[in-house]
Amino acid sequence: MCIINFHVNEHPNYKLIVVANRDEFYKRPTAAAHFWEDAPELLAGRDLEAKGTWLGITKTGKFAALTNIRDASIQKAFPTSRGDIVTNFLLSEQQAEDYLTDLVKKSNEYAGFNVLAGSIDELYYLNNRENEVIQVEDGTHSLSNHFLNTPWPKVCRARKHLNEYVMNNKEMKHEELFEIAMDRTKASDEELPNTGISLELERELSSLFIQTLDYGTRSITVLTIDKYNHVKLTEKSFDKGEFSSEKTFSFTIIQ
Repeated sequence: MCIINFHVNEHPNYKLIVVANRDEFYKRPTAAAHFWEDAPELLAGRDLEAKGTWLGITKTGKFAALTNIRDASIQKAFPTSRGDIVTNFLLSEQQAEDYLTDLVKKSNEYAGFNVLAGSIDELYYLNNRENEVIQVEDGTHSLSNHFLNTPWPKVCRARKHLNEYVMNNKEMKHEELFEIAMDRTKASDEELPNTGISLELERELSSLFIQTLDYGTRSITVLTIDKYNHVKLTEKSFDKGEFSSEKTFSFTIIQ
């Protein structure tokens, strides 16, 4: 998952609004969002290589999502898949703050990551560079491949567009929210971050929707939870930059 744009509270009709792009190598096998056969309470896509997920929600209202931290200077293998972080939280009985506090103790087992975890009422954030669990403030945020709200061009652009949409609309229309995630605008070279990869690749990765020869946006997820705890999740899947399928799920959180 390359960028997660989200709005927490501060809307009269919605508790949580998420617009998230998952970017991955095209060859990595993936299952689209579904309620898992081995965990029927969990709605998520699934990485069929490591068996974890990058974003999911349960019928009881637990939510989590993950991005990696891009740092090409670190060239070593890690023993545990980052997708386990989201999956293990969603299938656990722990509250988010406790789960992330325990995760800090073993965060060096994973390659660089950011994780959001929580419930319909509150979200917490952790990355394994700063190793500090913080509660996410109400409002609009964006999380890409550095820290929460790092002012990369794509982060600032997505955060601005989502905030404007949320502030100016009473109803969150999924098809309109998808337009934010489909933005293919690339940053100018002078705006690009330096994460240890080539300038050409930094340029390709600077848009929200990514399409290269072997890597790009595989899916976009729009998730809304209204004040009545009704969940709507729509996922669009893409094959090498071209739309391939769409799924929508709706349910009311069990409390």
